[in-house]
Amino acid sequence: MNKEPTVAGQAVYSKKVLSIYDFWVLGVSNNYFWKCPTRFISEQFSMLVSSNHLDVGVGSGYYLKNYLPQSTKRIALLDLNQNSLDTTSKAINHFQPEVYCGDVLEPLELNVDKFDSISVNYLLHCLPGNLIDKGITFQHLKEHLNDGGVLFGSTIFGKGTKLNFFAKKLMGVYNKKGIFSNNNDDLDSLLLSLNKHFTDVKVEVIGCVALFSGKKYNKCIKNK
Repeated sequence: MNKEPTVAGQAVYSKKVLSIYDFWVLGVSNNYFWKCPTRFISEQFSMLVSSNHLDVGVGSGYYLKNYLPQSTKRIALLDLNQNSLDTTSKAINHFQPEVYCGDVLEPLELNVDKFDSISVNYLLHCLPGNLIDKGITFQHLKEHLNDGGVLFGSTIFGKGTKLNFFAKKLMGVYNKKGIFSNNNDDLDSLLLSLNKHFTDVKVEVIGCVALFSGKKYNKCIKNK
């Protein structure tokens, strides 16, 4: 797979951009453009994160900094952007995070113990292709999830939701620059991709943001 579009989607996260990420993305954009206040994503994170967790597409590390339980035994970070990894690992240094640089559209050769939960917040809409193509991400991450474990996250739809004038303009700019690649991302495509890889799939759409989760099928239950 050509990695250029993947790199383009994460290249914007310079140290300067990361310093204003929480304000612009989680404060202004979520509230006024995408119409999904960050508290909804935070609540999902708090509810589904485990003490053996992998965070993918870490951004500024906002959810880890604010909602990671103190009882967490193991936390790992996976991103293609070294600035994001550096910023987040420093912010949660007291948890001694494992840090991995990798592309979720490619097989992940982590060679580590599996996780009980994996989060992918605001990652999918930055990846190239449509949501069916991006579904390979679920396949790659599922390989590192324990049976019965949960994958959850959030993504911004570019199709099938109502956008106000400013949201349309901003999303158009982001897609043109390659920061987003979500013009054809919609609910049906997300459900199709999730149901292909997980059970107990749940999706809630707030504004133009989808909050989703799914569990890796427990083989022991199947054999009983």
